Amino acid sequence: MAVLLGTMTTAQEPSAAEVIRGIDAAIAARFDNILGFTDIEHYAVYRSGDEVHPVAEMTVKDTYKKGVGKTYTVLSQSGSSIFLRFGLKPLLDNEQTINEPGNVEKSWFSSANYEMKLKPGGVQKLNGRDCFALAITPKEKATNMIDGTMWVDARDGSLVQIDGTASKNPSAFSGSTHMMRQYINIGGYAMATHARAESDSFLFGRTVVMIDYSDYHLELKPGK
Repeated sequence: MAVLLGTMTTAQEPSAAEVIRGIDAAIAARFDNILGFTDIEHYAVYRSGDEVHPVAEMTVKDTYKKGVGKTYTVLSQSGSSIFLRFGLKPLLDNEQTINEPGNVEKSWFSSANYEMKLKPGGVQKLNGRDCFALAITPKEKATNMIDGTMWVDARDGSLVQIDGTASKNPSAFSGSTHMMRQYINIGGYAMATHARAESDSFLFGRTVVMIDYSDYHLELKPGK
């Protein structure tokens, strides 16, 4: 007997519709109850298949306020000034734009933004957690929207991992971008812990960006 999506104690797995409702509920609860947070993010850029020696690194403090958006404070940076200026700085600027009020809802991994299909195979282990896998296709193409697979916690519908290709290339000079992001549960809410993006561009060639997230401090709605 397994507890699935918090409400089912049954040997039978929930339907795709029930899983998707659980995903939407988890996302809504996260948005409603997290008033703000801070974390430390470390960015590292690699080139030409070398994922040991970064050509540029940046550590920032990310501050999010509901209804306001995100701001970044650079704590340290090193390496190629070109990659810092034309690679990582635009990445942070894009994250700020995505998280502005009115924009942030459009990037959620929810049924409002994605077509979702439950993959066969039932519950599977991923990162030590019981998960369901869903094929996801964005309803509108955007650089931050992923065409690929999403894994959610079988108990509460919260995000565990996403993996796929950006549905829209960042520019005419860049090729497709493959993205992966992993999440951990902090205080009952999914928060990013590690991300990887690999792309080809006219300017930089093949590059890989690794992001590690740490030291979260959440401000929750009173009583949560």
